[in-house]
Amino acid sequence: MSEKKKYSPQELNSMSNDELARLGTELDGVTVAYRKERFPVENDPASKRASVSVGVFLGLSIIGALGFLLVYLFWPWQYKGHGADGLWMYTFYTPLLGVCAALAIGGLGLAVVTYVKKIIPEEISVQRRHDGPSDEVDRRTMTALLNDSWNTSTLGRRKVLAGMLGASGVLAGLSVIFPVFSMIKNPWKKGPLGIQGDGTLWTSGWTLHSKGVKVYLGRDTGAIADFHDSEIGRHAKTEGISRLVRMRPEDLDAGSMETVFPLPADLVNDRDKHDKARDVYEEHMHSIHGPRNAVMLIRLRHKDAQEAVERQGQEDFHYGDYYAYSKICTHIGCPTSLYEAQTNRILCPCHQSQFDAKMYGKPLFGPAARALPQLPIEVDEEGYLVAKGDFIEPVGPAFWERRS
Repeated sequence: MSEKKKYSPQELNSMSNDELARLGTELDGVTVAYRKERFPVENDPASKRASVSVGVFLGLSIIGALGFLLVYLFWPWQYKGHGADGLWMYTFYTPLLGVCAALAIGGLGLAVVTYVKKIIPEEISVQRRHDGPSDEVDRRTMTALLNDSWNTSTLGRRKVLAGMLGASGVLAGLSVIFPVFSMIKNPWKKGPLGIQGDGTLWTSGWTLHSKGVKVYLGRDTGAIADFHDSEIGRHAKTEGISRLVRMRPEDLDAGSMETVFPLPADLVNDRDKHDKARDVYEEHMHSIHGPRNAVMLIRLRHKDAQEAVERQGQEDFHYGDYYAYSKICTHIGCPTSLYEAQTNRILCPCHQSQFDAKMYGKPLFGPAARALPQLPIEVDEEGYLVAKGDFIEPVGPAFWERRS
């Protein structure tokens, strides 16, 4: 192969875009084996039909993307149970997102495919590979080739399609990016302290105790709403139903474990305080679904409890043979839902971490490196188990704020 001719900046500046494009193909060892214009005749009706097809797909994409953004931002998404007002709107939230996203992305894809198949000229090019960096002439001619591609695509003179393509691309991209923002959480942003904490990673429903709220250890009864039929359909009724109830020490057998949740005193609706007209079911469910609320209440056998090793500074966190540990594994936050009574080991089924219930929840095996946080508990004047305080360290996976 003969050596490439060196072109001066003056020579390159004197060339037209077509001449630079042809030079570029020659310098890059490209051979255009076949090229055919889709519509060689000006104002060909087939060209207009192709443009309309692309425009229709882009229009659908824009409508779908706008619909996705509007539904995502303004459509009611909060959970609604059977019989609740606004149930039908809540039911359509996720399907509408799916349909709109499919229109936005699918419409854009169909528009691009249609444009390439029906408008851009058919071309077959063959290029020989070469190594090494490109010199000035290669860079200049590459720019010319890109300009030539833009011109031959005819998109430059199809202003409406170009604008729709740009709008469709931006909106479809936003419909993909927007849901990501809901996954991003500022761990330091505080909100009102409630049954699930104040939104920060180191609070939970048990933190209400720090505000002077009496928090019971609530047992989950598994109760569900009562359904009844009326003239307008089937409805759920939760008045008088308590998903969480208070516990006494005698409610738990020796050598057993039960998962409990924070039950503030103002949400108690059981035994002597039961009111069949009161509705606390939804708040109880919020407590159960709190990401850091679940606690394992373990009653050790008395002999095992006498051998228990208390953590320094937490010697009075237990009540007799009763110990309460966070159920959130300190590895990556799975629920430590298994308790082996014979060995007093707490097991996490996700990655097989094991903790010793007799030794302040200390990890014995597996990837977890930190002990399970212990909740201080006691019995009130009525004989119910209550929280004596909040966790003194963040619950869940290891954070940089933790001191243990």
